[in-house]
Amino acid sequence: MNSYEQHEIVFTYRPPAPPEPVVLRYERELPEAMRPKPEPPLPPDLEQRLAAIAPPEQKKKGRWGVRLFVGVSLLVAMVCLGLGVWYVEQYGWALPGSGPSADSSADEAPPRKDDGYYTFDTSMENKEITIVRYPNGGHVRLELASSEGLPELTPAEIYERVTASTVTVLGRQSPTYNSVGTGIIFSEDGYILTNCHVISGCSACKVLVTDIYGVDTQYDATLVGFDEDMDLAVLKVEGRNLPVAVFGISDDLQVGEPVYAIGNPLGVELRNTLTSGIVSAINRDVDVDGVTMTLIQTNAALNSGNSGGPLINQFGQVVGVNTIKMMSEYDTIEGLGFAIPSSLALRWVNELIEYGELQPQPVLGVDIYRIPEVMGDGATGLRVLTVTRGLSGDNAGLLPGDYIVAFAGEQVSRTEQILAIRRNLRVGDQVPVRICRNGEYLELTMTMLAEPAAADEREDEE
Repeated sequence: MNSYEQHEIVFTYRPPAPPEPVVLRYERELPEAMRPKPEPPLPPDLEQRLAAIAPPEQKKKGRWGVRLFVGVSLLVAMVCLGLGVWYVEQYGWALPGSGPSADSSADEAPPRKDDGYYTFDTSMENKEITIVRYPNGGHVRLELASSEGLPELTPAEIYERVTASTVTVLGRQSPTYNSVGTGIIFSEDGYILTNCHVISGCSACKVLVTDIYGVDTQYDATLVGFDEDMDLAVLKVEGRNLPVAVFGISDDLQVGEPVYAIGNPLGVELRNTLTSGIVSAINRDVDVDGVTMTLIQTNAALNSGNSGGPLINQFGQVVGVNTIKMMSEYDTIEGLGFAIPSSLALRWVNELIEYGELQPQPVLGVDIYRIPEVMGDGATGLRVLTVTRGLSGDNAGLLPGDYIVAFAGEQVSRTEQILAIRRNLRVGDQVPVRICRNGEYLELTMTMLAEPAAADEREDEE
């Protein structure tokens, strides 16, 4: 038996390698029209001309030069800024030589600040007023009208009624107009009421009257009279048929009634601005630079430039002359403005027209308890607390503990009634006074005497 050896045979299939691609490219020269044209040869003198035009290359500055330039520039800017701040503080925003000269007349640009506006933080030094004077003794007199039976007006109606008679007062302190305030026309021929501090230190004064269309008419103003303590001044312009404000009786005001103010806050740019508020207090005694003034307190917004402007009641009547605003450098104070009551200003304004200054004011020389008391027979009286020696009450025989029942023929139950009567009295007037002493009624006569300061000045003159 033959034996066979077995062997495993493996067949492997290997595909042939792919053929390499054949790229056929045909090259030939471009036609003449498609060949790029060669650059024209440069003129032989072109390099010389370019060298003459182009500046030579400068060497770059080092960093120290840049830093020096920046430092010098900052120093110059800081010096210019300091000079600018100093100039504005000294001369305002006017350009050098652009302000009006002392004898220029028409279109000077007034300032934006009322430097004399009272505050309770800084005292105001009254300066001499040298405005040309207007002859005294004119026939015009300020009058007060009752509001009884008048309809209440809307703020728009009040503004329309009073704004035309509210004027801008420009006071000249050398060399430009640098005092701005407000005034009130109270006669058709040009008598104007304002604050004394608006024209303090002024040598000339102009008044701008703005009509309902916003057109200004400028007048030169003369000075009729003024009083620094009462902070009132009367001016006169040569106008005709000027719009006149109606003055009301401030004694009729009550706390809480609406009031309005028209004026020029912060200067002429915002002139004839209307603000509103209420009567915050009446007969408020306020110490202004050592002078006690009895004023109306209001929260109607008042600002520098409102000085001398009208405080108006709800019937469109002027019941006060805006004069001061309480301010503080250390606290925020809002809504504390004050006005001179029209009932007090009435006599003073008419005396300024007639005499150019206030006449000696009569005084009672007694302190009276404000709360009335009822006598045994039912009559009401005001108890006398103290009597000053040598004055009107003392000379009439009044004693502490007496009760004033009637004054100048009128029954009285409030101190305001006596003060209102006294406003119409003159030094030397004989006033009947009915008092109750120990249950017995006495008739006395009080001869009105001047305030002690006025009397002392008169004796010194003699």
